[in-house]
Amino acid sequence: MTTRSVAMTASRSATTRRPRARWLAPVGLILLSLIPVLAGAARLTEVTGGAVITAGNARFLDSPVAVITHIVSATIFSLVGAFQFVPALRRRGGWHRLAGFVLIPAGLLAALSGLWMSVFYPHPPGDGLALVVLRLIFGCAMVASILLGVRAIARRDFIRHGEWMTRAYAIGVGAGTQAIVLIPESIVFGSTNELYRAVFMGAAWLINLAVAELVIRRGARSGRTAPEPRPARTAQFRAAGGGDRPGRARVG
Repeated sequence: MTTRSVAMTASRSATTRRPRARWLAPVGLILLSLIPVLAGAARLTEVTGGAVITAGNARFLDSPVAVITHIVSATIFSLVGAFQFVPALRRRGGWHRLAGFVLIPAGLLAALSGLWMSVFYPHPPGDGLALVVLRLIFGCAMVASILLGVRAIARRDFIRHGEWMTRAYAIGVGAGTQAIVLIPESIVFGSTNELYRAVFMGAAWLINLAVAELVIRRGARSGRTAPEPRPARTAQFRAAGGGDRPGRARVG
């Protein structure tokens, strides 16, 4: 087999694997979200199904609107948002815009309802003042990131829009990472230790934000700021006298 044949075979093999690799991120994000999504579904069934009032659910049954809003909006935000990391779907402007019309209000509702619950719901054992402060900080950061993303898209700054929405999503799916890091914390320190519970939950948000920044920087280094122009559009551009330098493609 010649060197050229080997290169062509390797290229075809890479092309075959590439579509599968592009789905690894959304699948991983959905799996990460499954724990809080399933826990939210169980809580939603409890709140709407006339469950017996206990010390663990009294705050939800006394004021169910906030928790129902939070569960539904956070579920939509985490699951639909995962598909925004599929390059093939991002290049489809219609899908990306339609998903955005759903994700932006869902993310805001999830963050604002979470802030409301942090302030007005009675705190269960293990949720001390430090954790309340962290929830307020990251909840406000999520709201700010979404609003900055909206401002960026209004200015047609698609790159900044993607960066801010990535940060908002990282904060929004923090519950999945928290469910993982709290397992060793509960084993070692106990589930009601306020200090360590706050430290580990805060660390989970920081882990997600660190990963988000890596994704943003990786995208910037690879130069994936816009899809390549389609041949038909390029031909039309040249026919109109544009030469060989088509305008910058839009990222939707």
